[in-house]
Amino acid sequence: MTSKFTGLTVAQICKAIDTLTPCMDDFVYVYDLVNDFYYISKLAVERFCLPSNQFHNVIENHAKFVYPADIPMLQQDLEDLVAGRKVFHDLLYRWVSVNNDPIWINCRGFVVRHENTPLYMLGCINEIGARQKADNVSGLLGVTSLQAYFSTGREKLPNGYLLRLGIDDFKEINEKLGIDYGDLILKRTAECITACLLPDQKLFRAVADEYLIINFSERSTADAIEQYKHIRQTIDTFIKENNYEAIYTISGGILKNGQVNGCSFSDAMKFSEFSLNEAKRHGKNCCYIFCREDYEKFLRKRTLSQLLRRAVTHNFKGFEAYLQPLVNTDTNTVYGAESLMRFHTDKLGTVSPSEFIPLLEETGLIIPVGKWMLNEAMKFCHEIQKTIPDFKISINISYVQVIKSNIIMEILNAVKYYHIPPSTIIIELTESGLVDLDSRVIKLWSRLKENGICLALDDFGTGYSNFHYLNELKPDIIKIDRTFTIKAVSNDYEFKLLSLMSNMVHSMDLRICVEGVENTNELSRMKELLPDYYQGYYFGKPCPFNEFQEKFVS
Repeated sequence: MTSKFTGLTVAQICKAIDTLTPCMDDFVYVYDLVNDFYYISKLAVERFCLPSNQFHNVIENHAKFVYPADIPMLQQDLEDLVAGRKVFHDLLYRWVSVNNDPIWINCRGFVVRHENTPLYMLGCINEIGARQKADNVSGLLGVTSLQAYFSTGREKLPNGYLLRLGIDDFKEINEKLGIDYGDLILKRTAECITACLLPDQKLFRAVADEYLIINFSERSTADAIEQYKHIRQTIDTFIKENNYEAIYTISGGILKNGQVNGCSFSDAMKFSEFSLNEAKRHGKNCCYIFCREDYEKFLRKRTLSQLLRRAVTHNFKGFEAYLQPLVNTDTNTVYGAESLMRFHTDKLGTVSPSEFIPLLEETGLIIPVGKWMLNEAMKFCHEIQKTIPDFKISINISYVQVIKSNIIMEILNAVKYYHIPPSTIIIELTESGLVDLDSRVIKLWSRLKENGICLALDDFGTGYSNFHYLNELKPDIIKIDRTFTIKAVSNDYEFKLLSLMSNMVHSMDLRICVEGVENTNELSRMKELLPDYYQGYYFGKPCPFNEFQEKFVS
């Protein structure tokens, strides 16, 4: 077959490609099959790891910038084209970007022939994973257009604001009413927001169910708050007119343009996304103004999460088990110790347990770390019992461990492995972690008691203070939190309340441990309650095992 393009030379096509390049987002190319030569839009070199925008040895050179796993497929297709076994090239595969990232492309090309001899292939490459310039669902311009507009207005950044809006719980609309109806809500929401735009403002669809208003004119965050309220009212009106078929709210994150002065587009998007997420975290259906201090806390939390995860994967490097003495009030002697977790990194130094333990629970890392801590505590107890046979070790268990791991078997296996008498083990669970008595908590409590292990309810008086816990769980020990201790020392009413609680606990044949005793005044006052045990800095601060051995065992 003869093509109408036969009259064009490859050199002429290369000139045409150079002429068209500034007018196109895609990359036009020509593959000279006779001379094994390849020519592509010059902009492709800025995007991909091509050796040049023109080169010979086409199949061999493609191996330099095609994603390794896709090379065999491409080579086979090109060989078929050269051999004349096919005339049209249409392949989805990956090229490697200048940042060494795999980028999905769609490469199409038509082979031009003369008297059945293949001369060259002319085609186009486009990124099928690229962000869209516009969104047909909402009818708005997309992220790529947003970035271009942001760049053109950078000289105006000290003024105005960015208002990022997000539909709350949009997933529920898709689940209940279907994706098509969800698309309708996205479109109508965009229309509601558009109706509230002020002069010189632009609206874009950021991602998914999020929109972004850019205001480069002389307006303040107070104006942004008023605009957000107006948008919310407009959406409420739409919901009513729509007969409440879909009831939803919208949250907003406000970022002053001056806060992104000198920042990249990527940073501006990160700040606005953080602001929107904070609004949702604060209860949704509200707006939040970007605060650098809050953002730094967010970054620290993210950094700490990464460090904790890295520590877990590197044999718990940075974690350490400390011991704090438990004192018997009858003999004023140390009868045991509570094991306490500590964490240190070169990057952040020593991190407070009040900061890293909630993060361990939030990420689920408390499960492997808790198991490690359990074994460390048992190991220490085994060593100390060589000197003090009836020495007791108290171990904290997180509610997350109870509901997401087989903590019962972990405890029983550790007791067996270290040859520790079960009666010398005290398992502690915080009252605040009990929100409701889960069947798994009751099962854990029952199994441990059946095996002779002692149980303690920690931080009593700080959580929900449901006394039915005492009846349902029947712990051996109630630990009074230091916050309650401090109040009782300085306030007669609080002391009477604590005294009544102490009498009630003792009447149930349970023992009391007063935590947080730090000075003689507190000790003197707490003695009036006739507790069974003390714990606090007055008797000893948490310390590493060797130091504990030296101070309280040897």
